[in-house]
Amino acid sequence: MGFHSKTKEEILKEFSTSDKGLSQEEAQKRLLKYGKNVLKKTHKLKPIKILFEQFKSFLIYILLIAVIVSFLIGNLIDALVILAIVILNASIGFFQQYRAEKAIISLRNLLVPTSVVIRGGKHKKIPSSEIVPGDFLIFEPGNKINADCRIIESNNLQANEAILTGESMPVNKFDEKLPLETTLAERLNMLYTGTQITRGSARAVVVATGMNSEFGKIATELQEIKIQKTPIQKRLDKFSKQLGFIVLGIVLIIMFLGFLEHFDKLEMFMTSIALAVSAIPEGLPAALAISFAISSVFMSKKNVIIRKLPAVESLGSVTVICADKTGTLTEEKMYVQEIFTNGKSFLKKENKILLNNKQVDLTTNREFIQLIKTSLLCNDARFEKLESGSYSFTGDSTEEALIRLALDLNISKKKLTEDEPKIKKFEFDSNRKMMSILRKFGKNNVLYSKGAPEKIISKSSFEMINGQIKKLSEERKKQLINESGKMEERALRVLGFAYRNFSEKSKVEEKGLVFLGLMGMIDPPRKEVKDAIQLTRSAGIKIKIITGDSALTAKAIAMQIGIKGEIMTGIELEKISEEELGKVIDRISIFARTNPKQKLKIVKILQENKEIVAVTGDGINDVLALKSADIGVAMGQRGTEVARDVSDVVLIDDNFASIVEGVKEGRKTYDNIKKFTKYLLAVNFSEILLVIIALFMRMPLPLIPLQILWINLITDSFPALTMVFEKEENVMKTKPRKEKSLLNGIWKFILIGGLLNFIVCFAVYLIGINNGLAIEQTRTMVLTTGILFELFFIYTCRSKKPLIEIGIFSNKWLNYAIIFALAAQFILLYTPLATIFGVVPLTIQNWLFILPFAVSGLVVFEIGKYFRRKSKLI
Repeated sequence: MGFHSKTKEEILKEFSTSDKGLSQEEAQKRLLKYGKNVLKKTHKLKPIKILFEQFKSFLIYILLIAVIVSFLIGNLIDALVILAIVILNASIGFFQQYRAEKAIISLRNLLVPTSVVIRGGKHKKIPSSEIVPGDFLIFEPGNKINADCRIIESNNLQANEAILTGESMPVNKFDEKLPLETTLAERLNMLYTGTQITRGSARAVVVATGMNSEFGKIATELQEIKIQKTPIQKRLDKFSKQLGFIVLGIVLIIMFLGFLEHFDKLEMFMTSIALAVSAIPEGLPAALAISFAISSVFMSKKNVIIRKLPAVESLGSVTVICADKTGTLTEEKMYVQEIFTNGKSFLKKENKILLNNKQVDLTTNREFIQLIKTSLLCNDARFEKLESGSYSFTGDSTEEALIRLALDLNISKKKLTEDEPKIKKFEFDSNRKMMSILRKFGKNNVLYSKGAPEKIISKSSFEMINGQIKKLSEERKKQLINESGKMEERALRVLGFAYRNFSEKSKVEEKGLVFLGLMGMIDPPRKEVKDAIQLTRSAGIKIKIITGDSALTAKAIAMQIGIKGEIMTGIELEKISEEELGKVIDRISIFARTNPKQKLKIVKILQENKEIVAVTGDGINDVLALKSADIGVAMGQRGTEVARDVSDVVLIDDNFASIVEGVKEGRKTYDNIKKFTKYLLAVNFSEILLVIIALFMRMPLPLIPLQILWINLITDSFPALTMVFEKEENVMKTKPRKEKSLLNGIWKFILIGGLLNFIVCFAVYLIGINNGLAIEQTRTMVLTTGILFELFFIYTCRSKKPLIEIGIFSNKWLNYAIIFALAAQFILLYTPLATIFGVVPLTIQNWLFILPFAVSGLVVFEIGKYFRRKSKLI
């Protein structure tokens, strides 16, 4: 629309309005034409549709079929357990998506109910929903802005636009025309919905309301973005299809062989179904839910709150983190970093002042003390010491930085202000770009001034050098302005300081000042961020800074925390095509002065390049990128409610280092899911192979349907589920996984483990048959051998490292589950349950016979680990 590029007169003409505002009749006509100033839903929320979408998974289809079949064959326990898992899974997914879809409500809540307008030449307070284009709005400090406006008149105006642009500090506003290509964050003659006046006053013409405002455009796009499937959901879908076709094929083969060999048709059907149910890892959704829940508890202790459980694993899959600068990488607090006085540059480090890396004795430096004194006596910020020993500040962020400096140097503002009471204050304004406070000092008055360096220098006639007041020449003024420029090039926010003594009767003016020096402030990186960046780099994760701040500031912070790469600004982003951006995006590490749509564009391009993207954000400017990302990370302390609503994860401490902890936990979770999967598939498919080979050899069934289901119940439940408690194994030293299926990298293990399990059980079966044992006793031995084999085998599935290295007792929950499973098997063998399941009690000789077979899987795989490790060392 380019309202920022038009003159005030052009705006008034375009909207047919004047400084008397619209008439009430004209306002009513426009309300009918443009509609109410509210955020509307472009898509109706349909809970039933969201609920049915939770069942659109191939694994869920397989589990639902398993439920029906289990009911038909009378296995009610299995049926109810599987059904409970399906319902739990659907419920979690429904509530997460429903909550995300309601994010638009949070956007609406950011608008305040009333606004002050000029209608017919009179000031009126009206409902904000009735604001129309052409209305004249009146703004005072603290006012929320409820429509997009072009400033017509302003007085010392400043607005906080962090919620929309990401700009960390309040920005000064004016009413002059700007170039058409000016980016959203730099449109200093505009006020936008959702932002807030922090200083000064203004009159402005409304140019856009409701869904036509910048706020509304974000709301529209937010509702258009579809929720992404998480990496684990995509892998599960592929895995489920592979598994489904394999199970179906095996069932048909077994039924065909059974019918061919004239086995009882009902028995063969029941056996086929039992094998199919046992082959399906129905515990996988439960394992995922439990694993995610446990990990989310661990993460919460590290300041990471998981709002959507699958986000646990998604964090572990991340290949690119797009981080907001302010508050996430930095502290969101201004600190004095450099000081220039007496012709020398000093560095502030903790509670020390350094000159050429040597600590300075401040008691001998009169200019320095006078500079600090001036920074405190020309300062409106307040502070309060808390019980914890830290300080709470109120006031302008730059003034807070000056107080922090004094506190670190043990200089008391309270004593100074008591000694020199305030007489008069000369407020800061956008024309003078400075402020001054006149104070009483003995029989004289002293004017303390601070402001933009060039303004302070131009108002100064003298400079304090080595404790002496010396005339300030024009040449020296140029040198001082040059020093200020050098500090600004290092992304410092620079203030100049000066003072002047007056007699009680003298006229006080802001001129003829004594220049004291410059202070450079910055919002510094968090101390732990640099190490966290290094850790993510070693884990193969790329970091990109996306900020509303300037390229200069972003680059300075990036250099301090170890991020290198090219910079692209919002203006450049606007000009480049998506195809061209896709080709160069890997080289770009910093995106500066970006708007919400550009952030979204960056995320989508990265996703098109097959990256799994995490985005951090806190404001309205971030919600599009947060919702579109594979993993949205909102800020807990300074984040808006709408940002948290669309996010998957919330950082309690707003700290980038906490994301890295989340990535580590996510990788561990996925590793444990793969351990669980390879164990289940290896042991389950051995039962299928056992039945197929017996049928080929025209021998009696080694296991009857009920026994197959018993193995499934004993080994696939608690023992398998305890794999989620395994500890992480150097997960941050590997590259992000880009595998498309859960089976990647574990096929060989599954085949060898399954084959070994089959050989062991089939050997016991053949020995029993050939020694003339009754079929019931043989089946009991095969059943017990299979269960024991699986209970021992799970220990070798825990890690690629030898069991002796990770420790047999390092997962206590697994040991408890094994004891429980063994107890259940003993109860089956030595109680009346034996008759129901077709088993008989085993003798001590039987136990001694099957024990070597049962531990063979554990022994073989542990020996294999030993030789693999030995071959790597050679």
